[in-house]
Amino acid sequence: MRADSSPGYDGRVTGFSRRLIDRSGYEGEGFASDYDRYRPSPPEVLLAVLMTHAGTDHPQLVVDLGCGTGLSTRAWAGHAERVIGVEANARMVARARAASGAANLEFIEGFADETGIGSESADIVTCAQSFHWMEPAPVLAEAARLLRRGGVFAAYDYDVVPVIQPDVDAAFTAHVAARSAARSRLGIEAGGATWPKSKHIDQIRASGLFRFAREVQCHGEGTIDARRLIGLAHSIGGPRALFDGRAPEVDATLATLHATAERQLGDRTWPTVTGYTCRLGIK
Repeated sequence: MRADSSPGYDGRVTGFSRRLIDRSGYEGEGFASDYDRYRPSPPEVLLAVLMTHAGTDHPQLVVDLGCGTGLSTRAWAGHAERVIGVEANARMVARARAASGAANLEFIEGFADETGIGSESADIVTCAQSFHWMEPAPVLAEAARLLRRGGVFAAYDYDVVPVIQPDVDAAFTAHVAARSAARSRLGIEAGGATWPKSKHIDQIRASGLFRFAREVQCHGEGTIDARRLIGLAHSIGGPRALFDGRAPEVDATLATLHATAERQLGDRTWPTVTGYTCRLGIK
């Protein structure tokens, strides 16, 4: 189902999120596959934190809002009885369904503030690297409706630049900064511009829908090589075609990152650490 087809739907989330999707380039040909291939999945420790706060080691239902290609949804397959991902980007939903073989996973194409899922049915509701794409108030109201008493809402985000090697990290940081500056100069709206990630906890508290809210820091460990690093860089912030040749500085910083990764990492696989900030609301 699509949430915008429901009677009485006021369009707040549809309008805001649809505009960001249209301008992001995330619906471009092949982008969803690269996103799914190179973006990180949430670490086990993060899932454990959410289950601990929800008071269960086997949730009956986890709902993942703005689930993208299902990376953050699939992570729950071995922990929960049932998992539902909700995503408004049709190409990402298609990729999520194609990549997910577990029988307890389901994906809905729709917006996060009107999912059509039963009230008080979820132990955990998440927004993984996605809450900044949404109008907070109606989405938080929907999350609270979905959660049973004592259930957990979590908006969590990972550090865009993982910890790998100092020269590589610096080159990656410079590239991300160049992309951000180019978007600002060209008037290409970014997801986090209207609702910054740093304000997520304030939105949760201000909603009055949760009896307790807090931030939790954790990290995931993995490995990376030069090829995967460049793939990750390409998946951040949308495809290069988004700039239509008007941001040569972005091409320059990407070339520098590519050269730095080849020089510092070579053909080796390096350990990497990715930091996560998780904003929790307990119903």
